[in-house]
Amino acid sequence: LALLLQFQTELRKILVSLIEVAQKLLALNPDAVELFKKANAMLDEDEEDRVDELALRKLTEMGFPESRAVKALRLNHMSVTQAMEWLIEHADDPAADTPLPNENASEVAGASASGDPKPSQGATAEDLKDELTEIFKKIRRKREFRPDPRAVIALMEMGFDEKEVIDALRVNNNQQDAACEWLLGDKKPSPEDLDKGIDTSSPLFQAILDNPVVQLGLTNPKTLLAFEDMLENPLNSTQWMNDPETGPVMLQISRIFQTLNRT
Repeated sequence: LALLLQFQTELRKILVSLIEVAQKLLALNPDAVELFKKANAMLDEDEEDRVDELALRKLTEMGFPESRAVKALRLNHMSVTQAMEWLIEHADDPAADTPLPNENASEVAGASASGDPKPSQGATAEDLKDELTEIFKKIRRKREFRPDPRAVIALMEMGFDEKEVIDALRVNNNQQDAACEWLLGDKKPSPEDLDKGIDTSSPLFQAILDNPVVQLGLTNPKTLLAFEDMLENPLNSTQWMNDPETGPVMLQISRIFQTLNRT
């Protein structure tokens, strides 16, 4: 178990550094902008699936308007109780119907994904790179960490502060028991540590980059999306492990890590 937790922490660092490598490689691909616009549009379609249908039904059955209930649930990590409190508190607030910022962003992203002309033949590499950077930012904004609402409630009931609870869950991949130990312990690694990459000159990172399966995977935009998603939503790792395109890359990274840790 200790090795698994160590791998999960190390994997985050590996992913942070691999994302940088993949972005540089993909920026060299003339079709990269088009590929990422398609990917971005696909993510927009996912956006709507993220509301807990059961929670939404409970709120609408209480008489709350659906659009407000959706907003309340998104703001309160899908917790019905907290969403209900928010809805009661904001019953007379005209701003309660304003869409959340990322909903607007996703509409804009969706529009740009379908509406933008293809980059002109004369576009410089620098223009394409800027355009790609913007798309990466949009993708990352959609991939914000979503703490497990049940774990949040359970840990807050133990008397921990909400922000600390969310940090603990983020550091511990949404594992409630590990998050509890982190809150009671020395709080290492810190949330800031998670955003640091791995030492790119380390034998582990070099072995990963030298692997032919990983090298090929890094030129596939889907791999980059998978890395981004796993970084923000570790619980989605299983789906990427089972994906025929991204699974082999993840398997190689895991094998290299285990081999080097045994030696």
